Amino acid sequence: MRYGQLQALTDVSLTLAAGETVAMIGANGAGKSTLLRTLAGLHRPATGSIWFDGREITSLAAHSRVALGIALVPEGRRLFHSLSLEENLLVGARRSGRWTVGRVIELFPWMAARRRQPAIQLSGGEQQAVAIGRALLSNPRVLLLDELSLGLAPAVVRSLYDVLPQLLAEGMAILLVEQDVTQALRVSDLAHCLLEGRITLSGRPADLAPAQVEAAYFGLAARA
Repeated sequence: MRYGQLQALTDVSLTLAAGETVAMIGANGAGKSTLLRTLAGLHRPATGSIWFDGREITSLAAHSRVALGIALVPEGRRLFHSLSLEENLLVGARRSGRWTVGRVIELFPWMAARRRQPAIQLSGGEQQAVAIGRALLSNPRVLLLDELSLGLAPAVVRSLYDVLPQLLAEGMAILLVEQDVTQALRVSDLAHCLLEGRITLSGRPADLAPAQVEAAYFGLAARA
């Protein structure tokens, strides 16, 4: 993946399986968001290929990937502030399935009393929940979560992460991009560390020593 002459991602290879959470950790500028946007179809890779359910989708447009079941929760939420909570949810209703507004409200019960409230009046954590709900209304098979914890209090972050097991139980695959290493490793089945566009460490969180993660995250091994 390139931005002009800048190579943002190089030889990045990963696999997602149904019911699995894969975390992509790394410092700011490592290429994590670029990776998710590329998988969602918002960027076109200069080389390499993207496959989904046995089909190459490298050249497929973003809206066509949503139709296949790939949904992105973007960094910064990107809600329509003039629309109500419920209207923002309905923006994501692009694929039929079990996820409806009612089911999203069951997942986040506080929404029931706030569904007509403008999104701009919601807190950061509430807006993040709406962004997740909007993605769920597309009934995804793959959920791409970009910086779920960004700018949120730890208690709010934990409450958002606590909904992930319910999604995984339905066979959804989750690719999680996160700077909060502790949180990402806590919820993931497999983790990759990205540094300057390259994967520098991969493994199951239980098998990764803190020193290994630190070295990969900051590039210490490369400098040694």
